[in-house]
Amino acid sequence: MILPTSTLRQIGDRITDKSASPDDSAVREWLGPEAFRYWAELRNWIDESYPGVFAPDWLYGGKNPGWSLRYKKTKAFTTLVPEYRRFSAVVVMGGAEREKFEQRRYVWRPQLVKLYDEAKTYIDGKWLTLAISSADDLHDVSELLAMKRPSPSRG
Repeated sequence: MILPTSTLRQIGDRITDKSASPDDSAVREWLGPEAFRYWAELRNWIDESYPGVFAPDWLYGGKNPGWSLRYKKTKAFTTLVPEYRRFSAVVVMGGAEREKFEQRRYVWRPQLVKLYDEAKTYIDGKWLTLAISSADDLHDVSELLAMKRPSPSRG
């Protein structure tokens, strides 16, 4: 995959070349080493926690959203969005997940509670978009995902 070099990139820009879905080396180059480390850690955690459950699928949403990597079985699990020098995870929380979140409300980090409270609720749930730029952010996402769908490997 060829990444555009003629335009100035800004943090948060998406991969928008629709000629081919990005491979690991394109994602690594786009994210940079630190963000790619978190990207790889989260993907490995999903693979290890949910062996054989998900076949990640690259989706192209057009010029503005660009490429994203969706994990879905029957319902959406998470979508990873590679952005220039960072990435985000989108977690849709339906009614059952929101109830579980509220039960643990005072256990979550304040930043996550604020994001949750400010997220608009749609008919299919709250769409949380979490920027991953630290081990704490990675932990929040993995905890949300484990709450959303308990891992078969954890019993």
